Amino acid sequence: MANFNIDRLSEDIKREISAAIRDIKDPRIAGKLVSITGCFLTNDLSYCKLYVSCMGGKTAAEKAVAAMTDASGFFKRRINQRIKMRKLPELIFLQDNSLDYYDHIEKVIEGLPKANGSDDPDAE
Repeated sequence: MANFNIDRLSEDIKREISAAIRDIKDPRIAGKLVSITGCFLTNDLSYCKLYVSCMGGKTAAEKAVAAMTDASGFFKRRINQRIKMRKLPELIFLQDNSLDYYDHIEKVIEGLPKANGSDDPDAE
């Protein structure tokens, strides 16, 4: 059975970090569209994996992940001020590759041969 408190805490952490991104003055993040797409908190509250997406390609996302990893102390302090937790998790920032994966799947689907059966109602 899922632990709903863990899910709620992970959503709270995601929301607070998303809000704190706007306050970072690092040029690798400032002025770019950076968002947190996923937040997964372990059951013992030791680690929190945060998936980062950035408009501008793979290199911009890698720079954003590096900048956010460097600013993890700032994020931890912000979480501690807003969310009362007994134990602060270690923040692990990872690049979100889901958009690349979706593009790959779309190309694979487009490359499939068309069916010539009677599945298409317009073809008679």
